[in-house]
Amino acid sequence: MKELFKKGMIRQFYTLIIIGMLLVGVFTYYTQYRVTSRDVLIAQGDYAKETASDAISAIQEYPSWRWLLKYWYEHIDKLDAEYDVGYTVESRTKEKSKLLAERHPDFLLKYATVAEIEALPEEDQKLYAEIAYAWIINRFDEIKRNLQADYVYCAIYDKEGGEHPFETLCFLITAADENDTRGTKNEEVFLLGHTVEVTTDTLLKAMHNLAASQEGSKGEYDYSGDYGDYYLFLDTFDNHVAVVAASYSNSELQEVIRRNVWTNTGYALLYEFVLLQIIMVQLYLYGIRPLKNITENIRLYGETKDSATVNNNLKENLKGLKAIAIRQNEIGQLAEDFMDLTQEVDHYVDEIEMITANNQRIQTELSLASEIQKSILPGKFPMFPERKEFDLYASMKPARDVAGDFYDFFLIDEDHLALVIADVSGKGIPAALLMMVATVLVRNNAKMNVSPSAALAATNEALRAHNDQEMFVTVWIGILEISTGKLTCSNAGHEYPVLIHPDGSVELIHDRHGMVLGGMSGVKYPEYELQLKPGSRLFVYTDGITEANNTDHQMFAEERLLRTLNDCADQHPEAIIEEVTASIKAFTGTEEQFDDMTMVCMEYNGTQNKETM
Repeated sequence: MKELFKKGMIRQFYTLIIIGMLLVGVFTYYTQYRVTSRDVLIAQGDYAKETASDAISAIQEYPSWRWLLKYWYEHIDKLDAEYDVGYTVESRTKEKSKLLAERHPDFLLKYATVAEIEALPEEDQKLYAEIAYAWIINRFDEIKRNLQADYVYCAIYDKEGGEHPFETLCFLITAADENDTRGTKNEEVFLLGHTVEVTTDTLLKAMHNLAASQEGSKGEYDYSGDYGDYYLFLDTFDNHVAVVAASYSNSELQEVIRRNVWTNTGYALLYEFVLLQIIMVQLYLYGIRPLKNITENIRLYGETKDSATVNNNLKENLKGLKAIAIRQNEIGQLAEDFMDLTQEVDHYVDEIEMITANNQRIQTELSLASEIQKSILPGKFPMFPERKEFDLYASMKPARDVAGDFYDFFLIDEDHLALVIADVSGKGIPAALLMMVATVLVRNNAKMNVSPSAALAATNEALRAHNDQEMFVTVWIGILEISTGKLTCSNAGHEYPVLIHPDGSVELIHDRHGMVLGGMSGVKYPEYELQLKPGSRLFVYTDGITEANNTDHQMFAEERLLRTLNDCADQHPEAIIEEVTASIKAFTGTEEQFDDMTMVCMEYNGTQNKETM
């Protein structure tokens, strides 16, 4: 195993597992820490909310609490505030209470209403505000100690203070522990009227939200910093908002969470490592070692092709008690499958040698069929060099070895020229065979019938009589009366022809289509006439031209074809076909041709060329 560990799958597997364990450990620690921190901090927020709610209740115990808030804020500099004195000790607050009771025996300090307070002289109103402030400070101190809060305070935010709203914070009531120092420094408990500038965006957002909602039951909780701060809305007056807040330290809590999560993650990694050792031993005994043996025999078979020796070796390794587990798992199945595979490979090699020989023969025959197919189509240009009344050119590019498209042109007599272009349904050998039959039938029927429609009808009946495969042919045929330029045409489901007028204008002839040839018996095909003038050019094509696709699966389409023909309208037939071919090539790019592409172009020069010969 040591030798195998130095170089082989087990080392790679072991390394990947260790890396995976470390990554899982880091991910587990991070996610557990985040989830636990979030849950604990949210629970702490609920506790802080309870603390802030108790503080609000301490203020609202006084019926005149709104009057007190406003009075404290507006008379900060005049109040003789006394902090953290308790209820029983001798203090200035106790003396003030006695004095107020002597002056107004019926005045109940804790239950006084705003009307009763405002009926007092200004001096006594001040006494009442100072006494209530000292008592509420004591209640805040009790709440802070009982609920172990770090900070409990009531503050006033100025909506229009500073450069922006809520930037000015004035402390009214701040709770303190017994040994805390009151003052204005950062670590001290703030005094009445201490003002600070708010700079944190989260706190500004919290104040905006509280002022907008003005609901004491809905608070804002911010635990993004070192403290978790919970703010509750208390009251609003003039341009000021009063809030009560309770804060708890996050740093100690986070440290406890971090320590616990790290300990749990460490234990989990340790358990995983021990389990890994057990798994690796089992993997070596029942996986890696048998696989190594199979690998050696695979190499042996690759070098010798001796399936008998390889199969004997594998069978020996699957014998005995130690190999029981291997025979029952996928490794044993792999060995048996490989033994079967060696026998099948021997058989397939023999078959492949035979198939290769057959394929070579078939390819030779296809090449021969392609040459025969090309030989029956007009391919030598100019086709009629002695006839100056017209000029012809055609091209056909098969999508496979043999094509299903065909074209033809031939003289019926000295004054009539037949033009044919067709497309057979399907591809490959069947289409090629039907193409050759259809070529002969159309040519013979056109020569025997003056009418193109009669030639199509006769061809249709002949194809229909022996069409068990239900294949069909689309055909366009035109017979040109050379002396007059009259072109009589008939269309059996083929593409629309294009006529280029002598002035260079391009027209797509939307002729009436008849039924495809071979589709059904007894079909009559409509005819129509085109009058060609000297300089007119006729362009016919198969659907492989307009349906050529580019890499974005867009078709070349009639619109691009007409635009290309318009650009080369004054060219001779061969140049026109070359221009269309180049345009299609530029459009399709690297996309594979999927259909035969065939084009025929004729230029009519008129009879004056003949007369001048």
